[in-house]
Amino acid sequence: MMDEFEAIRPYADAEVPAVMARLFANPEFLDILAHFRFPRLAGPMGWALKPLIAQRLRREFAGIDSVDTLQARIEMYLDRTIERATDGVTYSGVEGLQPGCAYLFLANHRDIVMDPAFVNYAVFQARMRTPRIAIGDNLLQRPFVSDLMRLNKSFIVRRSITGRREKLAAYQVLSAYINHSIRNDGESIWIAQAEGRAKDGDDRTDSAILKMLHMSCKDEPFSQALSALRPTPVSISYEYDPCDQAKARELYIRATTGGYSKAPGEDDTSIALGITGYKGRVHVSFGTPITQVPDDPKLLAAEIDRQILCDYRLFPVNYLAYSIWDDRDPNLPVPTLEELFSEAEIARAQAEWGKRLAACPSVQQPYLIQQYATPVRNQHRIKAGLPL
Repeated sequence: MMDEFEAIRPYADAEVPAVMARLFANPEFLDILAHFRFPRLAGPMGWALKPLIAQRLRREFAGIDSVDTLQARIEMYLDRTIERATDGVTYSGVEGLQPGCAYLFLANHRDIVMDPAFVNYAVFQARMRTPRIAIGDNLLQRPFVSDLMRLNKSFIVRRSITGRREKLAAYQVLSAYINHSIRNDGESIWIAQAEGRAKDGDDRTDSAILKMLHMSCKDEPFSQALSALRPTPVSISYEYDPCDQAKARELYIRATTGGYSKAPGEDDTSIALGITGYKGRVHVSFGTPITQVPDDPKLLAAEIDRQILCDYRLFPVNYLAYSIWDDRDPNLPVPTLEELFSEAEIARAQAEWGKRLAACPSVQQPYLIQQYATPVRNQHRIKAGLPL
């Protein structure tokens, strides 16, 4: 790997054993695992549990000397997480991808860790190489988190830089790295369609990200440079979002005070809840790779949006939320729940949705409703040929 990418690239195979040894000796990492596996004992018995956990990890991951073998081992844990925290995961469109071909997966973004994990899982099941994953440096405050993510093919997007020139230089390196990955290394890339999660359920592609991808290939027209990356929209839908209450609270605070500052450890809580919290059904849809890229980044963003929003799997809860949403469009032709779903499905959704509404303070409820209702409006606007 070229030296210019040293600070942001994922770890190479040769680095795996040393990084894993460093992780298994990290007290913070072992502490989190102790709390996760033995929540009651971790406090009083942490001193005794941590060496045992470290020993078990060393035994379980002994002999792993490449990223691929590590991912194959992690797949077993992901299977278990999927069983525990979902009512099943389905995929569509993955059969349209060519093995041995590298793609730029541009995805809607709802969950920090699970979005790329589910995409990885689908690609892995299809016997294709898993993508390299873009992750913001704001999530990598602690060295062990950075080690964990870079072991699992993540590369770093330096979002915390403030100076204009430094930002420009960082984006230039990022652009070069993504282009080098796909064009030279033949490795796919997963990147969110916009910075941060769409906490209000409104999935939109930021054309600035598409311009960034062109920065390192200015000698080629935009359409030609982006075509070489095979941009492929990916839409992920969670029936229920484990972080929906926290998102509603943040949106309410932003709306009423004009800003929101995260508490220390808030991202860690979101990550843990996103992994372990109940999601209901999950659907990941791979769109059609865009071969005819327009020369205008805004037109490319519109095509990515069209695919992501049309491929988004709407569940009964989305229509339940839409029916009580103050911002719903009375002129928009939206089918009724009864036309789309069985009685049993509707009854199950009403019970779960009722629980979620009841757990949400009344002033924050409009923001909870908005998260689930917005995808209904967006999809049916596109289907009716209306502007978003």
